Formats: sequence, structure tokens, C-alpha cells
Amino acid sequence: MKMILRGMAALVALLMMVTSGFSAEKVVNLYIWSEYIPDEVLADFTRETGIKVNISTYDSNEAMYAKVKLVGKGYDLVVPSSDFVGLMRREGLLLPVETKKIPNFKLIDPRFANQSFDPNNRHSVPYMWGSTALAVNTALLSKDMVQKATDLWKPELKGKLLLPNDLREVMGIGLKVLGYSINETNPEHLRLAFEKLQALMPQVRVFDSDSPKQALLSGEVAVGLIYNGEAYVANSENEAIKYIYPPEGFSLWLDSFCIPKGAAHVEEAHAFIDYVLRPEVSATISEAMGYSSPNTKAVALLPEAMKKNNIVNPAPEMVAKGEFLDSLDEKTLKIYEQYWVKLKTK
Repeated sequence: MKMILRGMAALVALLMMVTSGFSAEKVVNLYIWSEYIPDEVLADFTRETGIKVNISTYDSNEAMYAKVKLVGKGYDLVVPSSDFVGLMRREGLLLPVETKKIPNFKLIDPRFANQSFDPNNRHSVPYMWGSTALAVNTALLSKDMVQKATDLWKPELKGKLLLPNDLREVMGIGLKVLGYSINETNPEHLRLAFEKLQALMPQVRVFDSDSPKQALLSGEVAVGLIYNGEAYVANSENEAIKYIYPPEGFSLWLDSFCIPKGAAHVEEAHAFIDYVLRPEVSATISEAMGYSSPNTKAVALLPEAMKKNNIVNPAPEMVAKGEFLDSLDEKTLKIYEQYWVKLKTK
């Protein structure tokens, strides 16, 4: 009799999973940037839903893209930046996102929805946005040493510079100092940016997109082209580290949740996205990570000091000087990649 009851209980549990839409194994495999979501958020989600979150991390869009394209399965959610959302969408590497299963999608600021890289958000849901600009340790450098992007080429900065391990961001700074778009496609302009960047390489001590704040905080480098969240944390620990928006312009980025084509736990992925978009959860993430939230109600929940901090929430007139990274066609992207390899192997 006990065996029959146990069998019936197992059947009922299985039926409940099927009717709820969840797979028999309640899990979501998340592939995300390093240091990009608090452990407490993952733990709270599991406690509430019973869905376990397995997390793997990467330090560049290129690494994530290559692995998803090569392996094809094993991940239920990835978090590419805007340019790679467009690339992966065009290449058929992403499943459609059903926003009707994500009630909190309505909280996304219209500024970050329906972007050119993913019209109508058919394949992506915004997670975080921010800028990539200059973090300067003013305790190691005079105040006037670095005021703009072109200052990075000063001979005094030899061996004192950190750049992100990101071809678009590095090529972007070369393009911006020459007055071109960060989404430039003209081969001649790309060549000129590459040549300009060749002269910058002696300045570079390290390429790091994983945790660049550490090199700044330790004094290993004096200036870095880094993400605003990293700069926010570094500035919180050392007020001498200042964040400067270069007058030549700078990149803005939007990272989004996407469901790769080989995902095995699609319903769980939708449930996780909706949970993260709860205002209180999005606010917790933004406060912990130091990045800007595209969630309108989450921003309202942030501490006043953070709302007014121009590293996290720059004024609209400052944002207007930035340029969002957009996806590139395959031919242009190959040119970027060729120059990137040459820059890093010199």
C-alpha cells in the first residue's frame, strides 16, 4: 500500500510540474558576466520558487558567444550586450522571448525597449545598462593629467593603463578620439582607429573586463577604461578614484537576458526574468552592482545618494553625449576582430 501511495504522490508531483509548464528538473542554467548578480537574489529566487540556479560566468561577449555557438546547449539564459544580441538574433542562436509570461516587462523604461538590435524585444529583455568611461586614481596622477580620452596617449601613462578585454570598447575609444562613431563601419576609418590604438599599446598594463576595479584599488594601474559599475564600487572604497565622461564621447551599453536556442528549461528562464524585474529585486541588484537599472520603479527605490550619483545615474544631458553599442554586420565585425588580434599580440 505504501508503495502505491508513493507512486501516486510522484505522479501527482509530475503532473503538477507539467501543468505549471516547468520541466521535471526545476532548474535554470544562467551564463552571465562575472560579479553581475548578487548571490542573495539567486538564493531568494530558489527559496520562493524551488527552481535552482546554476551559474557560470564569462568576462567578454566574445567568450560567451563562442561557447554558445560551439556547444549549442547547456544554458537557459545568457546576458549579452546590445551588439551581441543583434548578432546572435541574426544568426538564429536565440529563442523568442514570450513577454506575456513576464508581467513585469511592463516596468521597462521605454528608452530601453524596442531597440534596433532587437525590434519589439522578440529575443531580449533588458537587465542593466551603463557606460564605459575613464576611472582615474587622482592620488597617483595630477588632476589635469587625464581629463579626456586623448590624454590616455600621454607618455607619462606608459604602463599605467587598464583597458577592457573587449574589442568593441577598445576599438571604440580609438574611433571616438578621431571623431568617428563607436559603431563605425567604414573600413578606412577602422584602419585609422587601429593605427591610433597601436600607439596606445605601450601604455597598457593589463586587459581586464572581469574585475578591473581591483587593479585600480591596488594601485597596479592609475587609469582605466572601465564599466561604470566597477567605477562605482572602486569610488565607494577609495574616493580618490574619479569617473570621467570623455568629451570626445563614450559608449553606452545595454545588457539583456536572452534564451539560447539549446535551452532545456525555457519556462524556468521566463520565471527567473520576471522575478529579477520585480522593482525591489532590480533595485537590490543595481545597488549591489553599481549599474543602472532600466526598470522605472526600481530606480525610485534606490537610496537618494545613489540616485544622485552621476556614475550610476548620469544626467540626461550627459547620457546624450554617449552612444549605444549596436550590432555590426559580419563583414565589418571580422575587420574589428582582425585588428583586435593584432593589437593584443603586439
